[in-house]
Amino acid sequence: MSLNILAVDDSRTMRDMLNLALGQAGFTTHLAEDGEHGLEVLTQLSPDAIITDINMPNLDGFGFIDAVRKQQKHRGIPILVLTTESAPELRARARKAGATGWIVKPFDPTKLVQAITKVAG
Repeated sequence: MSLNILAVDDSRTMRDMLNLALGQAGFTTHLAEDGEHGLEVLTQLSPDAIITDINMPNLDGFGFIDAVRKQQKHRGIPILVLTTESAPELRARARKAGATGWIVKPFDPTKLVQAITKVAG
């Protein structure tokens, strides 16, 4: 299954890991280094799913999710949060902003691909 995925994370290492794991699954990955850059990339594509970190400079994951959900064109795109955070109140805040799911780093590539396939496939 070939899906287009937008991955937003301020860590180059994490972006590289996501690019590798998703590429091996046959997905096309578009990368952004923070929420602002993610919104710029989003103007040029309509991904099947978005993966975003929470703690990023310029525009954090909560702000990014909120901005995506305010755009009619992208309102229905599944958004998975991939973060080191695990606090229930942060999960609830992400859900309220419009996140579809939550995965805690470090991630298992197989489980990440399964989660993406479940929400976008």
